[in-house]
Amino acid sequence: MRRRTSKLFKGAYLALLLAFLYLPILVMITLSFNQSVSRAEWTGFTLNWYAKLVADARIMSALRVTLSVAAMATVLSTVIGTLAAIGIHSMRKGWANALTNVAYLPMTTPDIVTGVSLMLMFVFVRWPLSKWTMLCAHVAFDTPYVLFSVLPRLRQMNPNLYEAALDLGCRPTPALFRVILPEIFPGVVTGALLAFTMSLDDFVISYFTSNTDQNLSMIVYSAAKLGVEPTMYALSTIMFLVILALLLIINRRSKLEEM
Repeated sequence: MRRRTSKLFKGAYLALLLAFLYLPILVMITLSFNQSVSRAEWTGFTLNWYAKLVADARIMSALRVTLSVAAMATVLSTVIGTLAAIGIHSMRKGWANALTNVAYLPMTTPDIVTGVSLMLMFVFVRWPLSKWTMLCAHVAFDTPYVLFSVLPRLRQMNPNLYEAALDLGCRPTPALFRVILPEIFPGVVTGALLAFTMSLDDFVISYFTSNTDQNLSMIVYSAAKLGVEPTMYALSTIMFLVILALLLIINRRSKLEEM
């Protein structure tokens, strides 16, 4: 009897938690297909809000900024994070631990602190805020995600492989590309996907490190201050589904790597 009561309580608690987390998102997705502008009534199914979304020049411009910044930040942070992981892995334990703890800071520091500090840095060096300062900021907070995705793969790798390649006459740079990178490639891909996901939906840091160039998150924030239109429901739905798909891919890859 107690076991059954405990199971019912756990089930009810889980259902309540899931409803609290995901019911608002389901409501938003449903409203994005509502023919009425009002949120209080359902007047029929429509795709007009998605059509208006595509026809909106401001949103399309923000989409180009979002995708271009996310793509460039992903490439740069993947290269920097992978090389940093290889460098830290080859260091002595004391230095490696110190640099690893430092690399954790961008992930644990509140976004608003990171955004304000980067903005002040750009102002100090007299670099006008633009799409490129936003890109630098995204690289700064994306790189640790790549680094900590690659480091576990390096620790699992046989340390004798690289030295064996050198003993057989392979130079260090070719050995890096022919021996190390194939071994850590799954971690590199996972880190790149994480970096792209984090960059895609960032708002706080982007808000403080850009000026006229706005990404999709900033467009949603600006629209919310004036009153949310159904097109914003459609935009938020698309962003949610894209990020959800990326996270499912990342989780799937992580499970495959553990097997």
